[in-house]
Amino acid sequence: MSDASVLVDDDEETKGKRTRPSWEEPPTQIGLAAKGVILAIALLAILFPLWIVVATSLSDAETISRTGGLVIIPDGISLDAYRELLSGGQVANAMWISVCITVIGTLFSMTTSVLAAYGLSRMNSLWHRPLLMTLLLTMFFGGAGLIPSYLLIQTLGLMNSYAAIILPMAVNVFNILVLRAFFMNIGTELIDSARIDGAGEFRILWQIVLPLSRAVLAVIALFYAVGYWGNYFAAFIYITDQEKLPLQNVLQQIVVKGERPMGMSAAIGTGQIPSLAVQTAVMVLALIPVAVLSPFVQKHFKKGMLIGAVKG
Repeated sequence: MSDASVLVDDDEETKGKRTRPSWEEPPTQIGLAAKGVILAIALLAILFPLWIVVATSLSDAETISRTGGLVIIPDGISLDAYRELLSGGQVANAMWISVCITVIGTLFSMTTSVLAAYGLSRMNSLWHRPLLMTLLLTMFFGGAGLIPSYLLIQTLGLMNSYAAIILPMAVNVFNILVLRAFFMNIGTELIDSARIDGAGEFRILWQIVLPLSRAVLAVIALFYAVGYWGNYFAAFIYITDQEKLPLQNVLQQIVVKGERPMGMSAAIGTGQIPSLAVQTAVMVLALIPVAVLSPFVQKHFKKGMLIGAVKG
């Protein structure tokens, strides 16, 4: 075997063994065991309350009455609480409203954020520096408090409308800056060659920039979607019609105030369907969208945030 081949084999073996930076000390067995114990405790602290909520929502009236409260291990499984909530009453309507607000708001926010970030990422764009400085100032100086915001929404005639929920949080400056930093790292040679071939800015954005930015787009879209889905305060202030309330506000009425949702049968709160089962079932329904979407975006989260925020 030649010396060159020996060196190649040694390099490959070294690369295979080196999984940590050269300046970082190798882990000890005690350290690894401590990390495992801490992670297990943290995981248990997160999953155990969720399990109690799910188990209680699936428990029958006999099990809840016997335990006198939350259930850890249900003896009998019952879907009566979910059937009642999804039978077309206020909760089902509120879920549909929340889904529509989240989808429409996320699409609108992503459109405005992507266009603003792409425009600010082109150094020779119109009013590039004044617009960028204006956006940065809004991160440190907020001029709109609760009363001015309420008066503005009232003056614009947006009270009791879903635009009052979507428009105030449609643009997030931090998300725009993350997208801008990501777009600036896309090779200028690729964009210049497309421009030479006759492509306009919108075509460059749609066919070149966006396909290369799927990681950061997925992360920012998740941020916007979670924000719209859990936006309780805006609907609490601006929505006065009970039939227009999103799921989070109906959840607050059921869990905190103990009210029975409109359109629900009188069986809730009696021996047939316990109120506790209904309350926990609403909590589960409110958690499902985030729990379903997060795993699909998780693989893009680290890459999207690091490339978009650190490089720039």
